Amino acid sequence: MYALITGASSGCGYEYARQLAAKSYDLLIVSNEASIHDKAQLLRDDFGVQVISLQQDLGTQNAAKDLYNYCQEQHLDIEVIINNAGVYHDRDFMQDSEAFNLLIFNLHMITPAMLIYYFAPQMAKRGKGYVLNMCSVTAHIAVQRLSTYASTKAFLKNFSRSTHVELKDNGVIITDITPGAINTGLYNIRPWATKLGLLLGYIVQPEYLVKHALRGMFRGRAKVSVPCVWNSVLIALVALVPTCLLRLIRKTGLF
Repeated sequence: MYALITGASSGCGYEYARQLAAKSYDLLIVSNEASIHDKAQLLRDDFGVQVISLQQDLGTQNAAKDLYNYCQEQHLDIEVIINNAGVYHDRDFMQDSEAFNLLIFNLHMITPAMLIYYFAPQMAKRGKGYVLNMCSVTAHIAVQRLSTYASTKAFLKNFSRSTHVELKDNGVIITDITPGAINTGLYNIRPWATKLGLLLGYIVQPEYLVKHALRGMFRGRAKVSVPCVWNSVLIALVALVPTCLLRLIRKTGLF
């Protein structure tokens, strides 16, 4: 059986591939970066499993169907899907390009949802399958400059919960994980801020995150929360901020 990991050329995606390979899963790893092929060879060398690498842009409208068709043509039985591919901007919706807005909508919502739509029936027929959706603590936070990122993650969080209820009795587990900041290149955090965040615990390492995520998924949980008191504090504080104060913060340029 194969595990399909999107956005697997670096960061959490590559760590998901490593930890699933350590569990003896064969892998189909997908990324829009050419380095995915080099990472596939490293995984073969380190774990001795079958690894297929595919360079594909998952931010297009038909990406999920194209990926599903590829698996059908190659006769790949997918037991695990890790919907990890993503992009990040802390920028106003109107200041981002049309291309980027379409990319983030497709990558965070359409592609993960439709991968479940296409692959879940086969999983249900076997009576076993797992899907892990990488959400975000920002799914609970509606603030300026995170309108697209936070909102798409909110969709994925709610979609995960709903489909978990729909599919669990058929043996298909849909799990979401909602981390805060992770020590990858996605957020462009300054080195000093990263060191401070790791020290205080509000930034976590990919290895730590992936271990908790996979453990929760294989235990059949609908939701996995990364142990971090700062995330709970942040969600509670932002929920108390009125819209007028958010506008004032915007006018002062604090965020």
